[in-house]
Amino acid sequence: MSVRTGTAGTTRTTVDTLSFATAGSVDDGKSTLVGRLLHDSKSVLADQLEAVERASASRGAEAPDLALLTDGLRAEREQGITIDVAYRYFATARRRFILADTPGHVQYTRNMVTGASTAELTVILVDARNGVVEQTRRHTAIAALLRVPHVVVAVNKMDLVGYEESVFAAIAEEFTAYATGLGVPEVTAIPISALAGDNVVEPSAHMDWYGGPTVLEHLETVPVGQDPATRAARLPVQYVIRPRTAEHPDYRGYAGRIVAGTFRVGDDVTVLPSGRTTRISGIDLLGEPVDAAWPTQSVTVLLQDDVDVSRGDLIVPSAAAPALTQDVTATVCHVADAPLTVGHRVLLRHGTRTVKAIVKDIPSRLTLDDLSPHPHPGRLVANDIGRVRLRTAEPLPLDSYADSRRTGSFILIDPGDGTTLTAGMVGDSAAGATACGR
Repeated sequence: MSVRTGTAGTTRTTVDTLSFATAGSVDDGKSTLVGRLLHDSKSVLADQLEAVERASASRGAEAPDLALLTDGLRAEREQGITIDVAYRYFATARRRFILADTPGHVQYTRNMVTGASTAELTVILVDARNGVVEQTRRHTAIAALLRVPHVVVAVNKMDLVGYEESVFAAIAEEFTAYATGLGVPEVTAIPISALAGDNVVEPSAHMDWYGGPTVLEHLETVPVGQDPATRAARLPVQYVIRPRTAEHPDYRGYAGRIVAGTFRVGDDVTVLPSGRTTRISGIDLLGEPVDAAWPTQSVTVLLQDDVDVSRGDLIVPSAAAPALTQDVTATVCHVADAPLTVGHRVLLRHGTRTVKAIVKDIPSRLTLDDLSPHPHPGRLVANDIGRVRLRTAEPLPLDSYADSRRTGSFILIDPGDGTTLTAGMVGDSAAGATACGR
């Protein structure tokens, strides 16, 4: 728990919140794990549990299928798989949680990028009978690419291998070596049975050889990452407010959601990409003036000088402004069915700003089996991870993704139909620095 200063003479208290995602190959038990977490932590409402019991009975199941707590789409329930990112919110006495249950099928790998992009921890499930498979490696590479600081490998279905310690140890060793090679900073291995509840919320009576935490214990105690309020301040402008009423004839405010850092009245700021400098004369939050604001508050900032500011501009501290560039080098995950090729003309969306761009080069594609770079592939197809070089029509204020996951990321869009093509991370990512080349 932390305390921050708000308006003069007041304080605001925040409770730690952990955002985490689950991933793994199809049928590894991700949804069952999430359902078990919700059920055993008493985070399921009575009517939800009754609905799951009815749905399970209609399918001939003898016990409630806890995976149905997260598999909300009809197609998912009928097939017993997850095809969309299912978000759930729950809390214990120690922490609040935002979880994203992501799909396991190869064709839905792109959904993991969505689920893990804001996660501070990823739980990657491995079926104890199958060990580390290609989809395990792909999800691990994405976690490294997105710089998720904490990765848990949950070796599931231990009940189906007799709770053998040697099976768990071999998988944990192989996974840890692979993740470390990608640059994942922290790996925690936990043997579980999501179906039986072993080591999910309660310690297992069948694995006395394991002395580590349960999944929930780890989620409750893992350190939450660096407070984004301590980073250089960033405010992407979403809307210019000019009421022009008798009460506010000259009011001109710039509204947006703070993605990093703290803004205070009196701060010297720069508006990018124009480079004009001024000073914050006021900050409005929920219609009331405040002295300071921080992530993830939606605010309206008033500036001392009448400078030209519009949607897509970025307000930053003058002393910590990012450099403007039209040449972008990034690690990307391609998510569209149509390939991304050299010479491809795209739209690049960074924050609230969208500019035209062209793919100048694709230096490498990551080979997941041995983490080697495949040089100059010429194109990226769906679910490929690689490096790209772009040239934008207008200069952009880009941070490195290593410094800011918010202002160091972007997406590429098809200008014809608006389809999202690629998710990009500016600069060297963990996966890019170690395997994709530069």
